[in-house]
Amino acid sequence: MKITKAVFPAAGFGTRFLPATKAIPKEMLPVVDKPLIQYCVEEAKASGIEEIIIITGRGKNAIEDHFDTSFELESILKEKDKKEILRVVNKVSGLARYVYTRQKKNLGLGHAILCARDIVGKEPFAVFLGDDMIDSKVPVMKQMAGVFKRYPSSILAVERVPKNETHLYGVIKGKEVAPGIYRVVDLVEKPMKNPPSNLAIIGRYILTPGIFRAIEKTAPGRGGEIQLTDALRILLRTEEVYACEFEGDRYDAGSKLGFIKANVSMGLKRPDIREGLKRFIKGLGV
Repeated sequence: MKITKAVFPAAGFGTRFLPATKAIPKEMLPVVDKPLIQYCVEEAKASGIEEIIIITGRGKNAIEDHFDTSFELESILKEKDKKEILRVVNKVSGLARYVYTRQKKNLGLGHAILCARDIVGKEPFAVFLGDDMIDSKVPVMKQMAGVFKRYPSSILAVERVPKNETHLYGVIKGKEVAPGIYRVVDLVEKPMKNPPSNLAIIGRYILTPGIFRAIEKTAPGRGGEIQLTDALRILLRTEEVYACEFEGDRYDAGSKLGFIKANVSMGLKRPDIREGLKRFIKGLGV
């Protein structure tokens, strides 16, 4: 079955980027000249996904405005004959079909995904977490869709991380069934000691509709939040779950350092600013 829908949880407060995110959604922070969420939407589009379901909350209107048509802006650009910029602006609203629903209380990632149940229906779907920005030759979700065709179950993107960083992630215990592909035996959310492996779950998922029943059975954890990792453990009782190591460079754009790294890396790929940026970095002498 083809994956045609993707859920984008975007209702969080973005506290790690305060005070910038007091008035600007974290998802709208720019990497070079595009907001974080647009990179993920473009990855979804390149992976064959047609419908983008964005879970928003209070103060997130800028996300909807960004992906909407702006008649006033387009009119001004036409008048000034700025054809290239107009093309870029028009492309944003035409990337996919957009559907919005609200998470009225921030009760965790699991709860955010549950908010999309009626829109998703009874078909497998993708989940993108905008904090994880991944630069790859083949879009990560497209890589995962290939694994899904072979193993039609929930698929988790995983990456090997240093053992001393496993407490920052959900971590899997898995049995390798093919190079870089694992049948998940267990999962632990942010293990403080004795992690089952160093395979950390990264912000890309393909989930079966069974996840909704599992989320409903998941008890709130730390901070009263419903963790997706805990729901996946429940899903394991009735369904197989797989994980795949992806090709690509990931930036944790939800952290200040990762966000700066993403800007530098993507800036160096831009012909219009590459040389100036290289000279600037070299001139720092660090």
